[in-house]
Amino acid sequence: MNKEYDLIVVGGGPAGATATLYAQKLGLSVLLLDKAKFPRDKICGDALSGKSVAVLRDLGFLEEVEKLPGAFIQKVVFGSPKNIAVHIDMKSALRNEPPKGFVIRRKILDAFLFEKAKRQATTCLEETKVSDLISENGTVRGVITEARDGTRQEFRGRIVLGADGYNSVVARKLGMYDHDPEHWIVALRCYYRNVKDLTNQIELHYVDEVIPGYFWIFPLEDGYANVGIGMLHKSMKEQKVDLKLALRKAIESPAFKQRFAEAEAMEEPAGWNLPVGSKHRPNHGNGFMLLGDAAGLIDPFTGEGIGNAMYSGRFAAEVARLAIDKNDVSAAVLAEYDRRLWSAIGNELHVSTKLQRIGRIRFLLNLVIHKAARSRHVSEIIAGMLANEVPRKQLANPLFYLKLIFS
Repeated sequence: MNKEYDLIVVGGGPAGATATLYAQKLGLSVLLLDKAKFPRDKICGDALSGKSVAVLRDLGFLEEVEKLPGAFIQKVVFGSPKNIAVHIDMKSALRNEPPKGFVIRRKILDAFLFEKAKRQATTCLEETKVSDLISENGTVRGVITEARDGTRQEFRGRIVLGADGYNSVVARKLGMYDHDPEHWIVALRCYYRNVKDLTNQIELHYVDEVIPGYFWIFPLEDGYANVGIGMLHKSMKEQKVDLKLALRKAIESPAFKQRFAEAEAMEEPAGWNLPVGSKHRPNHGNGFMLLGDAAGLIDPFTGEGIGNAMYSGRFAAEVARLAIDKNDVSAAVLAEYDRRLWSAIGNELHVSTKLQRIGRIRFLLNLVIHKAARSRHVSEIIAGMLANEVPRKQLANPLFYLKLIFS
């Protein structure tokens, strides 16, 4: 086993696995570390967006992913606080091409990606946590690890990638961990079976209990569903919301009671944290880059983070190759990672932040969803936004809502 590598990737989720796979394509030696043993569960909504699909296609894995247990998604349902629903057919936004959206349990998806990355990494260690970083003259030079049996080792790398989630050890050791309730969502997930009326659609319902936030129902394989609820942490604290109680109230409300009449919860609701990209957090420095949830890249409007995490993995590998070729891993050179990443996703995150703020206004939620339910033109605008074929900024423009009011 080597002790020195071009890259040390901390975390084997979608961000770390993607970074490892692209790094291998670029000829870099990689040490891939994860504290867990795969397959392992990861609490999530389990939905894969168009960005995720684009990276999977580029890596050559899309056909294999299509065969994994899960659900193929063609429609999105938005429900208003007044329980009016609009059904968005994504085919209308994609010129009748079959849309590529999936809901796949993270336990399955992450194990698939990790296995691919494990085969390509120079060295891969599971059940090995990073306990500290090695720094010299202000530059990160490696990691100190601790295996499950207590064995400690030191590994050195030209660059360390922190892809170890919202509670990132790498970010904490560098003093870059930032839990800001204004830019942080707390969510609960519970797997159910026998929920009625599951089809090839994901459902986002803006219920009064968690505005700003939503209640979701996502289909899975064999009649199972991912059911959950999420809310901005600041609002949750201000309104003293108990998410478990809010989830139960949503399920037992008149709008959903019949659909859950014969449903069976397969677990206790499990919570997790989502640092959202409504804030541009620092993500690099001398000898390191932060990826995925460790960099706070989750979409503040949709709550989806897998696509942005995979994007960050690809850009980090590309910039690592550039920096190593220059023999310069300083923050000035690694700043190219931030530029590429935010050039690709920054505008979308900015607009999604505006949409999240609009989503705090019950009147506007009702207005948009009710108009979309009656107007094919409005529903196609929303479909185009979801498919990234209509700029989201159209929905963030106040004139859009004035037009709806007087139309």
